[in-house]
Amino acid sequence: MTTVVLADDHELVRRGLRGLLEAEPDCRILAEATDGLAAVQAVAKLKPTVLFLDLSLPRLHGLEVLKQVRVDSPHTKVIILSMHDDEPYVIEALRAGAMAYVLKGSDSAEIARAFHEVLAGRRFLSAPLSEWAINALATRTTDTSDPMQSLTAREREVLQLAAAGLGNPEIAERLFISPRTAETHRTNFMRKLGLQTQTDLVRFAIRKGIIEA
Repeated sequence: MTTVVLADDHELVRRGLRGLLEAEPDCRILAEATDGLAAVQAVAKLKPTVLFLDLSLPRLHGLEVLKQVRVDSPHTKVIILSMHDDEPYVIEALRAGAMAYVLKGSDSAEIARAFHEVLAGRRFLSAPLSEWAINALATRTTDTSDPMQSLTAREREVLQLAAAGLGNPEIAERLFISPRTAETHRTNFMRKLGLQTQTDLVRFAIRKGIIEA
């Protein structure tokens, strides 16, 4: 049995994916998530075979979801379904462990093909994506110069919410932690990233694709 979690904040997209996948033999949709934190929690709990993941998710950006999924459920294969076809998004998704990158607007046959390729252990890119993405994947290395690599999973979650403008009490409520713990995580990631102000944080998050401008 192939199990799937769908993570997209658009109901029509999720409905279309569900219809396509339910037509596949021995395929079961375990859960749908409408934001990044819910996606991380669903995958950690259910350990699906495949995660269909949008990048532009509220609460936690899809790239951060992907990185956390690789830790919580390393056997889950991730298929990115995104409107972004620019190089930074594609390369970072591939380097973070995505098995496929499919552009929104692709027809159902291409999405089904990506699904089958990933299940067979092969990577897949939508046709419009250039050969440079494959080359980048082939030479994938961990960028030890990236300070984001030093953050814990919880610090990444707090960073996402803080960059979106939430204060410590709101972050604490979202993550089911105390405001003091939220403040500690904020202090830690600001120190690790060399950031001083909220403006610095927002600029950093936009540059890294954690939030959208």
